Amino acid sequence: MVILERLRPDHAEAVLAFERENRSYFARFITDRGDAYFTHFADRHRALLAEQDAGVCHFHLVLDEQGTLLGRVNLVDVADGSAELGYRIGERAAGRGVATAAVREVCRLAAGTYGLRALTAAAHVGNPASRTVLARNGFTEEGELTINGRPALRFRRRLTPRT
Repeated sequence: MVILERLRPDHAEAVLAFERENRSYFARFITDRGDAYFTHFADRHRALLAEQDAGVCHFHLVLDEQGTLLGRVNLVDVADGSAELGYRIGERAAGRGVATAAVREVCRLAAGTYGLRALTAAAHVGNPASRTVLARNGFTEEGELTINGRPALRFRRRLTPRT
């Protein structure tokens, strides 16, 4: 079981520790955030909270039942009833169904709490685990794209209030 918690100001320290701990792991699958992300993390965290307050993004921590931070799942670029889904699960929780459960829960929130009608997502071709998470959550492949010079696939899922 996973718990999603909406990003808050007091999460900053835990998020920074999580990102530092998993930096090299994440870089195997997605583009590294770069040193500036870590150097200016406090400013970045405040900026994310401002975006969330403005309603253009919804950021969530993925926690286990003991409150341990396992990952993040976000809805960004909210507009016209749609948003882009993004997620990252830490190395310690990888392969245990955490991403599938977190995406399932954020889809439920997106349809109900946030009133969204569709989500899009992208996954690098070389990341079959991420593509599997999306497929297990009802996303269908819509085409190809390139992300930071690497081939990727675009996905979409329609949402209903019962999602």
